[in-house]
Amino acid sequence: MSNGRLASDWWRSAVIYQIYPRSFADSNGDGLGDLPGIIGRLPQLRELFVDAIWLSPFYTSPQHDAGYDVADYCDVDPAFGTLADFDALVAESKRHDLRVIIDLVPNHTSNEHEWFKAAVAAGPGSVERSYYLFRDGLGADGNLPPNNWQSVFGGPAWTRLTAPDGTPEQWYLHLFDSSQPDLDWTSEWVREQFREILRFWLRRGVDGFRVDVAHGLAKKPGLPDYTPPPSDETASMTSPGDVPFWAQPAVHEIYRDWHRILEEFGPDRILCAEAWVEPLSKLAYWVRPDEMQQAFNFTFLEASWSAPAIKQAIVDSLAAFESVGAATTWVLSNHDVIRHASRLGMTPPPPQGEGIGPRTEPKPDEALGLRRARADTLLMLALPGSAYLYQGEELGLPEVTELPDSARQDPTFFRNHGKLYGRDGCRVPIPWEADAPAYGFSPSGESWLPQPKEWARLARDRQEADAQSTLRMYRDALGLRREFDLAGGTIEWLDGYPDDVIALRNGAVTVITNAGDAAVALPTGTIVQASEPITASELPPNATVWLAS
Repeated sequence: MSNGRLASDWWRSAVIYQIYPRSFADSNGDGLGDLPGIIGRLPQLRELFVDAIWLSPFYTSPQHDAGYDVADYCDVDPAFGTLADFDALVAESKRHDLRVIIDLVPNHTSNEHEWFKAAVAAGPGSVERSYYLFRDGLGADGNLPPNNWQSVFGGPAWTRLTAPDGTPEQWYLHLFDSSQPDLDWTSEWVREQFREILRFWLRRGVDGFRVDVAHGLAKKPGLPDYTPPPSDETASMTSPGDVPFWAQPAVHEIYRDWHRILEEFGPDRILCAEAWVEPLSKLAYWVRPDEMQQAFNFTFLEASWSAPAIKQAIVDSLAAFESVGAATTWVLSNHDVIRHASRLGMTPPPPQGEGIGPRTEPKPDEALGLRRARADTLLMLALPGSAYLYQGEELGLPEVTELPDSARQDPTFFRNHGKLYGRDGCRVPIPWEADAPAYGFSPSGESWLPQPKEWARLARDRQEADAQSTLRMYRDALGLRREFDLAGGTIEWLDGYPDDVIALRNGAVTVITNAGDAAVALPTGTIVQASEPITASELPPNATVWLAS
């Protein structure tokens, strides 16, 4: 590869671009992005100097949770295209020297999956029921849930079936929406199905899998009650302690098994964990040599705009991942969190999953949020390891905060009766051309979530011509990241700066981030990249600079 690493090591230094298919590019004008739309935009991604793309789910699904409720793991939902379209996307991506990672959702299926429909029809005590977590209820009539677990999306994590004759039946577990029943991973049958699902896509040329809820597959035996802290009304995705449905030790034998499956196809296929696990020393278990290759660093993502907090997250991350021989996987935005161009303009931001909407006060400071986001991104891209980017962050897109309730589709919004806004605000289709219908997202002007009028100024074609745009900053920084091999470097922390400044050296590049309120003097060196124009020998607040010695 151009950064000098072996093909089998590519994931240690790669920049991977997340595509949320429904919001990326719509080829047929129905207002929903699709696989042919992605193919048409691949040249523009290659220009961004990314190494791979990650596709959020495109599988057959009733779309109760934007495709994370899978009804068939081995086919493409007609809304997104066909298997032939997927094969064409893989082939075209390879032609552009882009690897392809796809989402895998193993914690739960759709309630419309054939496995679940068979389990419901087969009845209590059947083999089919053992594929999921069915349990009898508590109380004299079984009218109470089997335990007190709460759904991540709000409300109870159990739903009771009703038999065809109207008789109340067993309960099934769903850590997310009731349309997403959890699988029982103690079942060898379930494990074998997923071995074959992995092989199905590996044979089609995918380079790896981002594993959804990778810390949730194993539940504590006996499914004991769990009462979250008072500050957490739902089953937060994070597991700082012993939560019976998160980060249970038995999950690791699943990924050791998967590791062996991927090795059947060569040394360069990868698994990336979406594991909301704290502390980082515990998250490192997911990336031991015989398990996964990457795990998203949510500790870094959630760090407040504070130099001590960010530096501590970096120090702890490097130590934790290096202890198991893994590279750190940096990330600042994705399809589940408030975009960092808005999140960093709020003190404090809402908790993960809550979202921002018309009633949220105070609103993000858009100008401040973008300045901090650019600075934070430039710091992230200077760190050793791999990095994930979320579509639209290269345009500086903010969270859409004024979506009408009638447009919302996130089950979080509905399960909490509108009290939480959820994640729709970070999923609005992205703008490509300022003067085109739907800003170039769709030829018809249709868009499954409404796009803000002010996004015309953020469209990719407008930013192409502006040397100071966020797009140009990303592109230039990603090119320099390769040139200086920052991903393969080593950090040296620099002393002599105020507490609200992060200063480090990575190879030939000195990186300084000013998270304080006053300008700081710059050392000697040639400025090769900056998050905003530097007109003197000082770095203004909320800015990052790279200097070459």
